[in-house]
Amino acid sequence: MPTKKKILLVDDEPGILKVLSIKLRVSGYDVVTTAGGQEALDLIDSASPDIVLLDVIMPGVDGLEVLRKLRVNSRLPVFVFSASSENAQKAMSLGADGFLAKPFDVDDLVKRIVMVLDHKG
Repeated sequence: MPTKKKILLVDDEPGILKVLSIKLRVSGYDVVTTAGGQEALDLIDSASPDIVLLDVIMPGVDGLEVLRKLRVNSRLPVFVFSASSENAQKAMSLGADGFLAKPFDVDDLVKRIVMVLDHKG
């Protein structure tokens, strides 16, 4: 039986974490969640996710800073999402693999995850 792919889901809104984590688990993924950027950086090392879903606007270390730090030494796939569409260009220029404007279609997100993880092997 193949190992489930692991997703790190980062958002400071508990409702979004709950809804997305349920949908992703039902879709066959292991999901690790956190509400903060620094915790996300720690979990990238300790949990070894296959992909990161990252909100931009969070208190403390925001999603763009997490992405900036991650890209220093990693090509781990990262999808960034934000209610502010002006963050799309910033995220892509920092090396995001995709951007979704909130609110987004969860089924579309799952399809994009499948495409990235299948391409990755």
